[in-house]
Amino acid sequence: MSDTIFGKITRGEIPTEFLYEDDQCVVIRDIQPQAPTHVLIIPKKPIPKLVDADDADQALLGHLMLVAGRVATQLGVGDGFRLVVNNGEAGGQTVFHLHLHILAGRTMAEGELSQGMQ
Repeated sequence: MSDTIFGKITRGEIPTEFLYEDDQCVVIRDIQPQAPTHVLIIPKKPIPKLVDADDADQALLGHLMLVAGRVATQLGVGDGFRLVVNNGEAGGQTVFHLHLHILAGRTMAEGELSQGMQ
């Protein structure tokens, strides 16, 4: 896998404000927000796409979900948010380093696809 902007961010090579950080992931604001609250949860381990994760990544994937709930609560949107993972180019992924989107602060329509999400 080639290096990505998210790899550089997680390693601190690109200065970025972390809303949350632990030994497994970081959380940053999306630079092209699709909702009033739009943050990205990025694992420090560079997994290109969700389908590239394997059994050894199970604990990390669970951790990312728990972080999503904690961060949403911390941001005051724990009662209503959407959690999105894009997989592959056809799924809208443009940065090939697995990451989760938390979107909140507006009503999310059922079946709505947010355009432009990485």
